[in-house]
Amino acid sequence: MIYLKKENKKEFIEWIKPIVVAIIFALAIRTFIFTPIVVDGASMMPTYEDGDKVIVNKISKQIAEYERYDVIVFDAGEDNYIKRVIGLPGEHIAYKDDILYVNREPYVEPYLEEYKKKLIDGGTLTEDFRLEEYTGKLTIPDGYLFVVGDNRRHSSDSRDPEVGLIPMDKVLGKANIIFYPLDNIGIVK
Repeated sequence: MIYLKKENKKEFIEWIKPIVVAIIFALAIRTFIFTPIVVDGASMMPTYEDGDKVIVNKISKQIAEYERYDVIVFDAGEDNYIKRVIGLPGEHIAYKDDILYVNREPYVEPYLEEYKKKLIDGGTLTEDFRLEEYTGKLTIPDGYLFVVGDNRRHSSDSRDPEVGLIPMDKVLGKANIIFYPLDNIGIVK
């Protein structure tokens, strides 16, 4: 058994205090403010690549409403999904000829333009659909969001009956900072 002299014991305790405080502080930040996640899969390409590490801003859901085009992370049961918000409560959404319509008004999705240009089959990135075809609802109910992956052809999102509309209480926060790999570091819009 190791015994410490009284003066060494006091010095040891003085060293332990800031370490414990730092650990508690780090856990609090990770639990309540920011959480790192790893993107798994190709559903958000080209915005996020498989293996990208992003920071989820958890405080954002307490201080601001979600807006169209926000990238969010939500609890999807066994996994967390990362997707883009395209439909807000009270809205009707539809796609026609690769254009998003919200309440019959066309919206530009600038983050998809480069991806659309790279399509080699001449087709559309997003298939034509109306909200009611996937949800049975004419408008998105209060407290829910309609989300899709940027890789529209290969994304499990609100168009999938197993995912459906996303309850806002399942949203963990916004994901708009890539911190790894180092050549991709930056803020995503």
